[in-house]
Amino acid sequence: MNARLENVKIIRDRSGHPAFVQIPYDEYVAMSIKVETGTPISVVRAVATGTTPVRAWREYLGLSQGQVAQRMGITQPGFAQHERRDANKLTPVTREKIAAALGISVQQLEL
Repeated sequence: MNARLENVKIIRDRSGHPAFVQIPYDEYVAMSIKVETGTPISVVRAVATGTTPVRAWREYLGLSQGQVAQRMGITQPGFAQHERRDANKLTPVTREKIAAALGISVQQLEL
C-alpha cells in the first residue's frame, strides 16, 4: 500500500518552482516510523488509533485470525486472545511465533 499524504502544502520559490513541502507533524512522524522499521503507514496509523500491532499487521496482510492461528498451530480463539493483548505483554516466544506466522520481524510488532 502507498501512503497518501493529506494536507500537503507545496511552497514555491520566486521562480514558481517547488522548493519545499509542508506536511502535518503526525504524518511526518508516521513516515519516519515507516522508514525506521519498514512498517507500512497504514499499520502505524491503525496502531496509533488503538488497534494492537498484531491485529494491524494481520489486517494489512489480508489474513484471517483462523489463517494465522493455523500457521501457529493453535486455535482461532487462542490467537484472538493473543491479538487483543499489547504485543509487548506477550511472551518473547509468542511474539516470535506470531511474527513468523505473519512473515514479519519481531521488531515490527513492537510499535
